[in-house]
Amino acid sequence: MLISEKLWGWKELVLLLVITLVIVPVAIETYIQKALFQLLENPLYSGTITGAIMAIIFTLSIYMIALKPKGLSMKAVGLSSFSKGYWKWIVWWLFVHISLSIVILILMDIFNISWENSKTQSLQMDMTWFNITIAFISAAIISPIYEEIFYRGFLYKWLRGKWGITVGLFVSSTIFMIVHIPTYNTLPVNFITGMICAWTYEKTSSIWPAIIIHASFNGIALILTTLN
Repeated sequence: MLISEKLWGWKELVLLLVITLVIVPVAIETYIQKALFQLLENPLYSGTITGAIMAIIFTLSIYMIALKPKGLSMKAVGLSSFSKGYWKWIVWWLFVHISLSIVILILMDIFNISWENSKTQSLQMDMTWFNITIAFISAAIISPIYEEIFYRGFLYKWLRGKWGITVGLFVSSTIFMIVHIPTYNTLPVNFITGMICAWTYEKTSSIWPAIIIHASFNGIALILTTLN
């Protein structure tokens, strides 16, 4: 079980949330991604490069703001081993995640709400092995690693240490959901991802189970997209 350590104060939280909710959406997701799209004329390529830039910024921000000043290693944000016995729970929570997401997508179809975004549409229009590989790297490798380091390894741990497990689960998952705007159609699935990944971190003190579940879910979703 995750030990409720108060490693960081309000200063670290505010700085990292400003980067997450202000600097990244304005500077990276608006201007840089738009410039990349104009250059490459492909939302898949521009989105993947944007994701890589975000991964670098998030990881460096965590290191420079939350870890280095405190003399901490990446273990402080959950990059540590976990019990082999937890693998059965990884499979279980992946199954739960997929099942709940299918229910959500069925409901969205009933209410005629599209769940596709520009990157998936771009992939479906030009289904080459190169594009599928690029999409897989983006969805199943880049995003799960840096998102779990920040949203579970730091944010959930901070909230959990301040206000307890319940607040940590709901608030960190809500913020994780909000940052995926403007892809409004996938927000409920993003919230479920946040809840499940935070819970596995709570139970193991490691973000690796969360990364595995997150990456597997994204990878399966991508494969289904290519078969659609």
